[in-house]
Amino acid sequence: MQTFVQIADQGSLTGAARALDSSLPAVVRSLAALEAHLGVRLFHRTTRRNALTEEGRRYLQSAREVLAAADAADRVLTREAGEPAGQLTITAPVLFGHMYVSPAVTRFLQRYPKMRCSVLLHDRKVDLLEEGIDAGIRISPLEDSSLVAQTLGTLRTVVVASPAYLRQHGVPAHPRDLQEAECVRIHGSTVGDWRFRDPGGGKPIRVQTDGRLAFNHIAPAVEACAAGMGFGMFLSYQVMPQLAQGRLQVVLQDFEAPPRPVSVIYPHARLMPVRTRAFVDWMKQEFSGFAL
Repeated sequence: MQTFVQIADQGSLTGAARALDSSLPAVVRSLAALEAHLGVRLFHRTTRRNALTEEGRRYLQSAREVLAAADAADRVLTREAGEPAGQLTITAPVLFGHMYVSPAVTRFLQRYPKMRCSVLLHDRKVDLLEEGIDAGIRISPLEDSSLVAQTLGTLRTVVVASPAYLRQHGVPAHPRDLQEAECVRIHGSTVGDWRFRDPGGGKPIRVQTDGRLAFNHIAPAVEACAAGMGFGMFLSYQVMPQLAQGRLQVVLQDFEAPPRPVSVIYPHARLMPVRTRAFVDWMKQEFSGFAL
C-alpha cells in the first residue's frame, strides 16, 4: 500500500523506488502483488507515465487514511512522535511561495535532516486530496470541509500607483475615482472588478476598472504600476519591495477590504502523519505574528 501511494505521488515507478529507497524491481513486484490481491488494475501503464485508473483513484484516498491511521497507532504505542522523516509534498502560490514559503521550508529541512520536501508553486486552487499533496499554503478562506486550516497571518488588499503618476493625475479620494483612471489589471474571471469596504458600514463598494494593460501574472503588473502605467490592486506582500523603495504608494487605505487569511491547510487532523504535523507546527512558528 505504501508503494502504491508513492507511485501515485511520484508519478512513476522509478520515482517511487527513489522515494522509498528501494529497487525498481521491488516496486514492480509490490504493485503487482497488490493488484493481484485486489483483483483490479490500479494504474494505466504507458511508456511515459503511470495514470491512476478509476479504481486506483478511489483506492488512493482509502490507502492514505489506512497508512495515516497506522502511523497514528504507532505514535500512540510509542508515546512519542519521534523525529519526522519521509517525503512531504507542499503547494503554495507562486510569488508568496518564492518570497516566504520556500525559505521556511529550507529551514525546516535543515532542522529535520531525515525529511524530504517537494514544493509545488501554483497560482490556482489545488485539490490536495486529488493531487496527492500533504499540505498547502492558501491565501483565502477555506471552503473544503474535508480539509483543516490553521491561520498563519493576514494580508491586506491594497491599491497602489507610482508617485509620478499620482503627481500627474492626483490622489483618488474615493474608489469611484478609479473608473476614469488608467488601471493595470490581472486576467481572470473578475478582471477589472475591484471591491472595497465602505468605511461607513454600508454595503461593499464594487468598481469596474479599465485600462490599456492587463497581465496574467502579478510580477509584471506590479512593475508596470511602478513604471507609471496607472493604479493596481494587489495583495500587500506582492508590492512590499516597491513600497519600501518608494516606487509605489498606497492609496484609498480607508476603503480597503477586510484582510485575507494566510493559512496552512491539510487533510483532517485525526489522520495527520508525524511529518505533516511537524511541518504545520513549523510554519506556525515561522509565521508567528505575520501581518502585512
